[in-house]
Amino acid sequence: MKRFRLRNLFSRNSGLRERRRGQRREESNGSTILVVDDSRTILFTLKKILEQDGYTTLVANNGMEAINIAKTYSPDLILMDVIMPGINGFRATRMLSNDESTSDIPIIMMSGDNQAMQEYWVCKIGAKDFLNKPFRRGDIFQKVEKFIRRAQVA
Repeated sequence: MKRFRLRNLFSRNSGLRERRRGQRREESNGSTILVVDDSRTILFTLKKILEQDGYTTLVANNGMEAINIAKTYSPDLILMDVIMPGINGFRATRMLSNDESTSDIPIIMMSGDNQAMQEYWVCKIGAKDFLNKPFRRGDIFQKVEKFIRRAQVA
């Protein structure tokens, strides 16, 4: 019988992690995602998670910066926080949805406020989906990959 060793456990897990990353990289197909949040922690975390799985990420700290970046780089998807200084996520989403050059970019709004009314308004102003904070890695990829696949099919 083989003796249990901690290093055997780690090497086995890291192989699984590499396979998962490899699969996601193929699905990401070089897609670009704009992450918009006034929290540096959220920006850093989402950027790191998405880049580890093969996505190119752009970041913005507020709504106006997000609008300018979206018009310049045309990302495949936008993850937009709701509450930010200056132009908030609702207004930025409405502006992007009404602009011909950015209206085709799917927007997933994010908020720590878990109210059904907020989700209702998100869809009403042009966002495609909603992500509650705090979120798990699996939640992020489930939403992101749904819209990236749709864009690749179209």
